[in-house]
Amino acid sequence: MSTQSDTKNKRIYLDHAATTPIDPRVLSAMQKTEKSIFGNPSSIHKEGVAAKREVESARKQVAENIGAQPDEVIFTSGGTESNNLAIFGMIASREGEAGRGWFPHIIVSSIEHTSILECARELEKRGAEVTYLPVGANGIVSVKSVSEAIKENTVLVSVMYANNEVGTIQPITEIAKAIRLKTIRQPADLKLKTRPLFHTDACQATNYLDMNVLRLGVDMMSFNASKIYGPKGVGALFVKRGIKLSPILFGGGQENGIRNGTENIAGIRGFAEAMNIAEKMKAKESARLMKLRDLFIKEVLHKIPGTVLNGDAEDRLPNNANFSFPDLDGEEIVIQLDARGIAASTGSACANISSDGKISHVLMAISGDKTFARGGVRFTLGRNTTKEDITRTIKELSVIIKNLRR
Repeated sequence: MSTQSDTKNKRIYLDHAATTPIDPRVLSAMQKTEKSIFGNPSSIHKEGVAAKREVESARKQVAENIGAQPDEVIFTSGGTESNNLAIFGMIASREGEAGRGWFPHIIVSSIEHTSILECARELEKRGAEVTYLPVGANGIVSVKSVSEAIKENTVLVSVMYANNEVGTIQPITEIAKAIRLKTIRQPADLKLKTRPLFHTDACQATNYLDMNVLRLGVDMMSFNASKIYGPKGVGALFVKRGIKLSPILFGGGQENGIRNGTENIAGIRGFAEAMNIAEKMKAKESARLMKLRDLFIKEVLHKIPGTVLNGDAEDRLPNNANFSFPDLDGEEIVIQLDARGIAASTGSACANISSDGKISHVLMAISGDKTFARGGVRFTLGRNTTKEDITRTIKELSVIIKNLRR
């Protein structure tokens, strides 16, 4: 039986968008695999065959959870590699055209994860054209802006399913339809050689949203096990049949020659188990977290004057509450929260540090105000978050803000 002292001293973890603790069921499955299956899946002896069978079993599970075929799932080291493979792998497969004076054009949103934005910037250095789509004040990309940005040499559109900082859910299905419609009804001045492919980074969405690739209409989709209570260092990329990708790593021809390197068998098993659990818990857990999130947002806005909620109030992940305290430094708030036993963040754990300090590019895209962006703090709830955790966080946050404003 816990005491009042235990509750007061308990660490409260509200940074699940950065990473999640591993689910005990996932860890158990991984340990079992690690102990009994040690062979190389590329080997033809008994141990190798057993390892290959384990990888393919996990691949089938992941595919079933997203409405795909097993051969459409490529295992990677995580979301960053999946995003890089989707972009550079697709561009590399079109290098023949680029060599004849053809330069590809890609479209990304301005609030993508850095593993997308840095790929886009690197492609620009290599001569590609990139359109960075703006977002509204609510942090959502306009479907119309995607359609209007498509050009004669557009080969790829990449818009994340749900934002990792402010939690806004993008209209993925509508964007997919708009791309197809634009291709079918091409205006006279648009002469697309092929329909632009549509990729989405779904790392933050997997726990809570519909992952069926057929319903979503996507061509490629990225996943990360560490965001769904699975192990770090493993993820996947869905690639629709018929799409050609060139490898960005070279070696032994694993994963149908698209992702070279010996497979992380235990990690892959853990990823598959984590996805199975997430799918089973999705509806009930989303509803539970949404209530806690709404309570948190309501109380913070009420008790701390001047606070601004970042991102759309409705079209956001069930576990995300991102606030700006415009007159304060978000990093200082996070440090003081940590000292009081509460883990939060100023934004993405993968953010770049600019000359102006650690300023969120997402909040800059929404507001255009450095002072506003610098005052951002992200709270992301998880499976172990309770109402008591929220109540204590609100109390501690209120005291911190009051002291900083003196």
